[in-house]
Amino acid sequence: MDLAVEVDQAVVLLDRFPALAQLDLTLPVGSVSLIQGPNGAGKTTLLRLLAGLATLDSGSARVLGFDVATQRRQVRASVGMLSPDAMLYEDLSIDENLSFWAALGGHGTDAVGAALERVAMTGAADQPVRSLSTGQRRRAALAAVAVRRPRLWLLDEPHAGLDQAGRTIVDDLIGDAIRAGATVIVASHELDRVRPLATHVLTVAGGVVHRSEVREGGSAHA
Repeated sequence: MDLAVEVDQAVVLLDRFPALAQLDLTLPVGSVSLIQGPNGAGKTTLLRLLAGLATLDSGSARVLGFDVATQRRQVRASVGMLSPDAMLYEDLSIDENLSFWAALGGHGTDAVGAALERVAMTGAADQPVRSLSTGQRRRAALAAVAVRRPRLWLLDEPHAGLDQAGRTIVDDLIGDAIRAGATVIVASHELDRVRPLATHVLTVAGGVVHRSEVREGGSAHA
């Protein structure tokens, strides 16, 4: 089995507090994983570690075969992360933001158009990000992930701030990613929404995985 994620005894300290405390995790390529747990459990830190944005204090972690400690450039080139603090430039239009992220991923304008259409934002392409509503901003952030066509999608509370149509777009994007051969990890409190999509359910608390469940019938099996 090809592994998308291999984490062994990972420790990440935030102000000397162990946000991850010797966490172990393996996930196969093509899986959809739901990470559940209370606030402060370490869910976001785990996603940031896998995105190459958090520093390991001890242990090891590999993403798509790349070492997050020594091959961060390769990790970041292969991963797309959606977080509450969307990485969008406020004074640029949606189209300009997506063009920037597409170029970083080695994609052209066709990818931009496809991403805009996928999140139903084609008509707002010329709007600057600073003028967007909360829901529009979330859709634009989703498009910024999709336009890169990453091999690993890391989604932190992806349904937050979206109406029903926007939530359906998130679900459809997860399905698109899996059909394209990618792997998806979702940290969410909206368990009823994400669980039906998941092939793996991980319960995180105190910076460790307390329970790991493999499910049949998630998106990867569709």
